[in-house]
Amino acid sequence: MSPASTGASTAVGAAVSVRSTDSRLAPGGPGYRRMSFALFLAGVATFALLYSTQALLPLISGEFGVAASEASWTVAAATGGLALFVLPMSALSERFGRRTVMTASLAVAVGVGLLVPFAPSIGALVVLRAVQGAALAGLPASATAYLAEEVRPKALVTAIGLFVAGNSVGGMSGRVITGWVAQEWGWRVAVGVIGLIAVVCAVAFRLLLPAPRHFTSGSLRPRVLLGTVRDHLSDPLLRRLYAIGALFMTVFGGVYTVIGYRLTQAPFSLPQGIVGSIFLVYLVGTVSASTAGRLVGRLGRRGALYLAGGTTAAGLLVSLAASLPLVLLGLVLVTAGFFAGHAVASSAVSRTATRGRAQASALYQSAYYIGSSAGSTVGAMAFHASGWGGTVTVGLCAVLGMVTITVLGSRAARVAARREPVAAH
Repeated sequence: MSPASTGASTAVGAAVSVRSTDSRLAPGGPGYRRMSFALFLAGVATFALLYSTQALLPLISGEFGVAASEASWTVAAATGGLALFVLPMSALSERFGRRTVMTASLAVAVGVGLLVPFAPSIGALVVLRAVQGAALAGLPASATAYLAEEVRPKALVTAIGLFVAGNSVGGMSGRVITGWVAQEWGWRVAVGVIGLIAVVCAVAFRLLLPAPRHFTSGSLRPRVLLGTVRDHLSDPLLRRLYAIGALFMTVFGGVYTVIGYRLTQAPFSLPQGIVGSIFLVYLVGTVSASTAGRLVGRLGRRGALYLAGGTTAAGLLVSLAASLPLVLLGLVLVTAGFFAGHAVASSAVSRTATRGRAQASALYQSAYYIGSSAGSTVGAMAFHASGWGGTVTVGLCAVLGMVTITVLGSRAARVAARREPVAAH
């Protein structure tokens, strides 16, 4: 055998050896399907609980006699609570483990969810929703960190895409179910049903999720945590990804908080059950999120973000029409663009961070849900002041900000690439 063929055989053998000794999960391997389904269910429960009142805002406004901008706080308080607590919860996951924190978070959130139907006032409802959001903070960052540790790098975007797809299914099913249940029995029964569904998802999640094999316990010392956070915030790429996630969610939060009010008013005047069914367009998000990996493979990360942003902006403009089919088309485009962009950005955070992945993901989730709270509140205020056109304007400004950040990132990457050969020389 020639030296060349011997070298080639050795290289192939080494590659096979590396693959065979990599004990992380991969598509088709043992445990991957259980892990994927468990985190899918966690995503379903998270979004179903987090946005359980969003499709019901007109009914909540009617019962408590408050405007859209006040009722929207039942959504903004939940997302705001999550944004505030996601970083501390990520620190707990570094110390006590991803699976432990995710299980505890779901248990508390489900318990609060069973209390929400009994809220005696809008103030009490907002407080319960804030507590529920804070409890759910242990899910998103811990889930992406778990995946980054337990899944092989080439399968990471796809795995995170499946988790995001669970988010979309939870958001869709929660809104559709609450719409039809509320039409017959009121909003209180509707959110109670969501709480019971979340109980089932939480139990199945805990039974199915494989025990972590690559987790290394970290420190809870504030100095260590603050140092990790400072390192992440000093990374220009991570800062851009955080801003992109926040801006995408600003659009999405505003659109889906206000759409129920628009469709129950003239010229559409749809009943609550039909309005809830509008959220079936979330299925589009399930598809776009789960295919984000292939999109990045073809277009690159920045190309995928441009496509997602352009799709979202097109949907906003189409939704301005006074035609129900065109409004639905607009929602389809907004949903597809948002979930694709979110999957691309969140997976890029997990791949960029080489240490403190839970904190890196937590900062992304914090920015993401701050964007949701801002979108819900500002979008509702704009709708109150200027109608649907005001909400669309807020969304287009957010998309413009996302595109601008991506363009600046592309320019910075080109400058850095030109400097590298000079530095090497």
